[in-house]
Amino acid sequence: MSLPVLRPAAVAVEPTPGGVAVPAAGPHDTLHDQLHDPVRRHRLALIARGRRARLAATVAVVFALVGLNVANHVLGWDTMWLGPLGAVTLLAFARWQGLTWHQLGLARHTHARGIRWGLGVIAVVGAVYLVGILLPSTRTAFLDVRYHLPPAGALLTAFVMIPIGTILLEEVAFRSVLWGFLSRHARMWQVLVGSSLLFGLWHVFPAMASATGNAAIGSAVAGLGPFAKVAVVGGTVLFTALGGVLAGELRRRSGSLFASVGMHWATNALGVLFGVLAWRLAA
Repeated sequence: MSLPVLRPAAVAVEPTPGGVAVPAAGPHDTLHDQLHDPVRRHRLALIARGRRARLAATVAVVFALVGLNVANHVLGWDTMWLGPLGAVTLLAFARWQGLTWHQLGLARHTHARGIRWGLGVIAVVGAVYLVGILLPSTRTAFLDVRYHLPPAGALLTAFVMIPIGTILLEEVAFRSVLWGFLSRHARMWQVLVGSSLLFGLWHVFPAMASATGNAAIGSAVAGLGPFAKVAVVGGTVLFTALGGVLAGELRRRSGSLFASVGMHWATNALGVLFGVLAWRLAA
């Protein structure tokens, strides 16, 4: 006697005007779910718009980042309000365009894993920085005049100004919103490279002041004459792009934005704190 073969029920799909099939309403969906769910209707409408509209939304995000960069470094707008406002605006636009919290690296179930990754990176970076300031040959890399601060000023910079004025906007912009938009029409390695390259270009304006602010950088390019600033800008873009690759890989592996936030805080804020210690050792 042969046993009957059980086959999974087929999932019904509804064609959209753009030719993309999406799951149809299931038999257990209520009338409210089927007819009055604005989120579901909006996402179906976004899918129906097609690839060209999604690409246009991604380009809009890139232009918004250019505007934020100019507002910060050229117009001199205060990042303590520009950063949070820009981050909230980008997230609101992403959600309006149909990106989920999971696509943005902010799904609740990934928080714990992302925090563990972030704390691990902070520990590693802290150990590397400690070795760096203890060795006289590498200590000069920490002697940045921007961070020649009293202890109270260093703590305020590391725990308030950098997280709110820098990390919040940059992480939401590059490893959350831009990452989510790129992932809708690119492979993962393309998302990683594209977001990292744009993250490197984001640092062009800050790099222009690095040659005069950091003793190690200034001495390294002193013999290049008029090409010194070009070398500093190019090196900064390359270095931060590589840092973006590492931060993006942390975000990809953990599925959470908190992993790359931990790395970003470690490299920036710990750099300030260890910079204060390096100035004291140099004195």
